[in-house]
Amino acid sequence: MTELPAEPAPHSQPAPHSQPAPRAQTLGAQKLANRLVLGLLRTPLLSRAIGRRLVTLYVTGRKSGRRYVIPVAYSRQDGDLLIGTPFGWGRNLRSGEPVTIRLRGRLRQADVQAYRDEPEVTRAYAVMSGDNRNFARFNRITIGPGGQPDPGDLHAAWAAGARAFRLTPR
Repeated sequence: MTELPAEPAPHSQPAPHSQPAPRAQTLGAQKLANRLVLGLLRTPLLSRAIGRRLVTLYVTGRKSGRRYVIPVAYSRQDGDLLIGTPFGWGRNLRSGEPVTIRLRGRLRQADVQAYRDEPEVTRAYAVMSGDNRNFARFNRITIGPGGQPDPGDLHAAWAAGARAFRLTPR
C-alpha cells in the first residue's frame, strides 16, 4: 500500500475557543437528493454507472443508535476507498470497527482507518480533491493551475472539522 502524498505546508491553527462552521456545501433539498441517489445506487444496472464515484455507507450512531444511510463520493487508492466529510456522521466511523457499504451494487463489509489529525486529513483531502473535482468544489477546495489543491483550503477544511477515512472492502 502506498502512502498518501507529502504533507501540505502547515498553517497557523484557529483559536481553540472558535467553532468554525462546516465548509462543505449542502443542497437545499439534501435529504431528497440523498434518497434519490440511494434509490439509483440500489438499482442493479444503474448502480454500476453512477456508483463509479459513489459508495453507500450504513452507519449506526454511537450514542443515538440511529442508523444512517449515506451516499458518499470516494476516490480509489491502492484498492482502498478514500472518503471524507466535515459532517457529524463521520464521528461514528472508528478505526478498527468495520462498516457495511454498498459498492457497485453489492453489500459488503469494509475495514475502517479514520484520519483526524491535520497532516493525515489534508493529505487524504488532497488526493480526493485532485481525483474528483466535484469533491473539491463541494468542500470549497480550490484546484490550482498545476492541478494541485490549495494548501490553505485543505487546512481550512480540516480546521472546520473535516475527517477522512480509508475503507478497505473485504
